[in-house]
Amino acid sequence: MELQRRLADLKSAGFGVAAISYDRPEILAAFSRQHGITFPLLSDTASATIRAYGILNTVASDAIAAGDAAGPSLDEDIKKFVAVNGSRKVAALAAGTPFPGTFTIDREGRVTSRHFEEFYRERTTIASILVRLGGQVGTVAAKQITTDHLAITAYAADATVAAGQRTALVLRVTPRPGMHVYAPGATGYRSIALTITAPPLVRVGPMQFPASEIYFFEPLNERVPVYQKPFELVQDLVIDATPQAEAALRDIKTLKLEGSLEYQACDDRICFNPVAVPLTWTLNVTSH
Repeated sequence: MELQRRLADLKSAGFGVAAISYDRPEILAAFSRQHGITFPLLSDTASATIRAYGILNTVASDAIAAGDAAGPSLDEDIKKFVAVNGSRKVAALAAGTPFPGTFTIDREGRVTSRHFEEFYRERTTIASILVRLGGQVGTVAAKQITTDHLAITAYAADATVAAGQRTALVLRVTPRPGMHVYAPGATGYRSIALTITAPPLVRVGPMQFPASEIYFFEPLNERVPVYQKPFELVQDLVIDATPQAEAALRDIKTLKLEGSLEYQACDDRICFNPVAVPLTWTLNVTSH
């Protein structure tokens, strides 16, 4: 339902929205009426488009073909990609479904990005997709932090999260004039990095770093990767989607995350001592 809730924001950002599944048109029509869906739901009953995009979920078909001969490995795949309880009956009903994910497509019909999950109960939020593409949906509350070397804007892509959502923490960093900080791959210096201490119900994923540039320090004949223009760091987060986590989240109103942004800054003359900037985020929790 997040797509419908975010529809106006997406349209104002210049996006159109459509969803595709293997369900029959009458099923999709009933679903639209029941949930107030106002964007197109496309029926692909033969899974032709799903196959063309290479996202057919073959785990269900494998389960049907293997029958009672299926082993533990296939059972794990069923839990991961089809049904959390590992039911072969549910797997059979799911034959023909796609792996859940999101494509962004330009006006010429070219796929410009795609976002897919490793667990069928997880979904990347619309806001976190947009921040990975360099934008955002709607307005967000942000913290402004300044140091001797940087100006930092820190915010969460989604102020409210639920079980199974893949979201992101965002840091917009602007080095002060004449300053640079070291990017991943720099040797002999403290590269910029974000460490997060998260509660057990939150999984911290990889950090998305932007491309760096090479800085040439002539006195040492040294070339190192740096950031000296404004840049953005995007930290992936997943809220646990297991039944046990869903039950625990029903009793929780907020999730607090603490972290530290570590970096080393230099100008054309001086390399300053490494710095650790403390950071906190508080995410509201909903059950739907």
